[in-house]
Amino acid sequence: MSALEMDRMQVVQRVLEKRLTQAEAAMVLGLSQRQVRRLCQSMRCQGPRALVSRKRGRPSNRQLPEVVQEYAVGLISERYRDFGPTLAHEKLTELHGVRVSRETLRKWMIGAEIWTPRAQRGPRIHQPRRRRDCLGELVQIDGSDHEWFEGRGQRCTLLVFIDDATGRLMELRFVEVESAFDYFDATASYVRKHGKPAAFYSDKHSIFRVNQEGSTGAAKGVTQYGRALGELNIDIICANTAQAKGRVERMNKTLQDRLVKELRLHGISNAEDANAFVPAFMDAYNNRFERAPRSLHNAHRPLLEGEDLNLIFTWQEDRKLSQSLVVQFQRNSYLVEPTTETSKLAGKTVRVHLWKDGQVQLRHNNQPLSFALFDKSLHAPADRDRSDRTIVIAGIGHHDHLDRCSRSAGSAIMIT
Repeated sequence: MSALEMDRMQVVQRVLEKRLTQAEAAMVLGLSQRQVRRLCQSMRCQGPRALVSRKRGRPSNRQLPEVVQEYAVGLISERYRDFGPTLAHEKLTELHGVRVSRETLRKWMIGAEIWTPRAQRGPRIHQPRRRRDCLGELVQIDGSDHEWFEGRGQRCTLLVFIDDATGRLMELRFVEVESAFDYFDATASYVRKHGKPAAFYSDKHSIFRVNQEGSTGAAKGVTQYGRALGELNIDIICANTAQAKGRVERMNKTLQDRLVKELRLHGISNAEDANAFVPAFMDAYNNRFERAPRSLHNAHRPLLEGEDLNLIFTWQEDRKLSQSLVVQFQRNSYLVEPTTETSKLAGKTVRVHLWKDGQVQLRHNNQPLSFALFDKSLHAPADRDRSDRTIVIAGIGHHDHLDRCSRSAGSAIMIT
């Protein structure tokens, strides 16, 4: 007898004992008085069993034939054993014409022990990973989006760099959102302060890993950030789960507590002031919580001669130079200055370097090229009868001194 039936029996018993009227019982049970009279009569004749539903233990009138269940479960066991109920339902409907509801199929799969509901699955075991031995051997990086200023300022993201061996905070930087250019700036700052680590450990954000076919990186399957690290001989390792990079995840939680309160105490409510404050915060935190590494060896390496961080940490794409020495990039036309040397480059590949502020540089074989930006907005319309056209030059970029050509107004782009 169910709990509902037990409650109903107690009410009917009170009616039979004249302690409750039929009208009051009907109101309590949500039934009509006639139904209450029927229940009382059944109770007198058959006792409490009269209140038990007669449907219990009997197959439903809408139940599918057992042969259908056996056929569906057999197909799943043979061909779709690793499929979930939703996908298995789609395949049975599309390929085999078995028309049952998804939830019915789920029950069949659970009953046949083909599928285990999430609530019944055992917890995943994530055993702790041993810390690396040396400072700079592995640095975990992540972006933490949070209300860092508790509503006093704009919501932003904190880029966190933490050393795996010591738990030392190596770099903190507040940015608007996670983007390749912001990681360029943060990593360049890190390398200038500490040197080049052996490897960075990140999640599978598209900044670090190509999640789809095709890439605008210099090498296929490599992101812009991965390319930059490759030029510096720094490995990038992508974790499969958040638990795998638990050290930086736990640090994010700590910072969302400690750093938020420090920012409040110092009256800081914007990213610029926060970035000026974090060096002092990192020093205080590291002095208190940093642990000694197992090895005294520092795995950071100095920059080599020719490793220009300002050039490496740019957005780089290859473009083909036309026969008229024109490069097309982001809806702009760049006119390479015609010389004896550049004339030989027609039809060859040049590399376009884009800085965060929109400035551009063209290079071939790592040598800068002088060029002009063709500004269509300044193009002087020619008479219809004239066969020649006037080209207006917006400006020449002499890149021997790393001067960069500014892009035309209205052509700014955002790359994340």
